[in-house]
Amino acid sequence: MSVHVYRLNSQALRLTDATGPTLDAVSLRLPNGAYTTLRTYHTDRISGLSAHLQRLIESSQLLQRPYPLDPAAIRSALRDVIAREQLPALRIRLTVPLDEAVIFISVDPFEVYPPEFYQRGVRCATTRLSRHTPRAKATDFIASSRESKAAIDPDIHELLMIDRQKQILEGTTSNFYAVLNGVLRTAGEGVLEGITRRIVLQEAAAIIPLDYRPIRLSDLSQTTEAFVTSSSREVMPVIQIDDQSIGARQPGSITLTLLEKYRAYLAQNAEIV
Repeated sequence: MSVHVYRLNSQALRLTDATGPTLDAVSLRLPNGAYTTLRTYHTDRISGLSAHLQRLIESSQLLQRPYPLDPAAIRSALRDVIAREQLPALRIRLTVPLDEAVIFISVDPFEVYPPEFYQRGVRCATTRLSRHTPRAKATDFIASSRESKAAIDPDIHELLMIDRQKQILEGTTSNFYAVLNGVLRTAGEGVLEGITRRIVLQEAAAIIPLDYRPIRLSDLSQTTEAFVTSSSREVMPVIQIDDQSIGARQPGSITLTLLEKYRAYLAQNAEIV
């Protein structure tokens, strides 16, 4: 099934002729701007919807978009789109062009990741790719990250961005974490403030000390666990980065506990659209 794209302005919501095989492919055809990607649960629930909309507003402001956003109007449009699509799970991308007072709502059927990704873990690779404005989620980053991903082994699940000091900051579409010396490490600055990240760190604070500093590549040999988070992935174990195995090369207890806690949080707190 192809991605459907709706256009919302002050007058109406309508289905457009734009389409494509993936959300990223569609995003490349839309005007540059700010965006956020959502995942529905139980048809009409979205984890952290209010936070997603607030971040979309903040991203558009950081990118100096002159048009205000109305969260209530966006929620109403989302309810309409979900009703039209009639699918139990969707990935929805809200794209806010910088030079036009409209919002594009791109919709794709959501397919959960294979269970073995969580049972066995995934492999990641590092890249020198970086965001121009780390705190803003901007569509121009999608093109550069797609080019980088096209050049790597298809078995690599995610690219992790490193800085000049060879510190791991975040993934191209995720936040990154590592357990080092019994402490959960994650970059505190120079990264996108992920919505899933907020929930995971809230849950993590009860079970492990937190340190908002990125780890270096040289720390990987001593790292016992690693994982990435995003709305679509939830909490996904990482067992290898570049050529370095992580810990026992299997999902660790902290990672699996946080996955369980995150899913329990969603069951209680995912917002009705």
